Amino acid sequence: MGDLRPEVACVGAVVHDARGRLLLIHRGHAPSAGLWSVPGGRVEPGESEADAVVRETAEETGLAVRPVRVLGHVRIDGDGVVFTVTDWLCTVVEPEPEPQPVAGDDADDAVFVDAAGLTALAMAPGVLTALSGWGVLPH
Repeated sequence: MGDLRPEVACVGAVVHDARGRLLLIHRGHAPSAGLWSVPGGRVEPGESEADAVVRETAEETGLAVRPVRVLGHVRIDGDGVVFTVTDWLCTVVEPEPEPQPVAGDDADDAVFVDAAGLTALAMAPGVLTALSGWGVLPH
């Protein structure tokens, strides 16, 4: 018997800065409230995934990004729903060498982290496994 819960289409942005650090947000709302993850959220009706990843990243971090390609898909159990997330590799549009993310929307914090910094953070379930499998962990 298949999963009969409604699926909610979402996107995630995998963004690195010039030093290879990964953009992360501290989630303020479910799913995974209080944990760290890549920026992202729901795809609005009539919105493309590419447009959604640009909008969500801007809302949560203040950074303008350009979607490059789909990295993969993850499923996250929610309260009575399943979030089906398409994660996109994105580049920062801003030309400055050190883009500074600023938390907004449902993000409590937004930072670029290197590999050492990543190990100190409480990550949302499955994020590290997915990023590792796609070969996009920070340097």
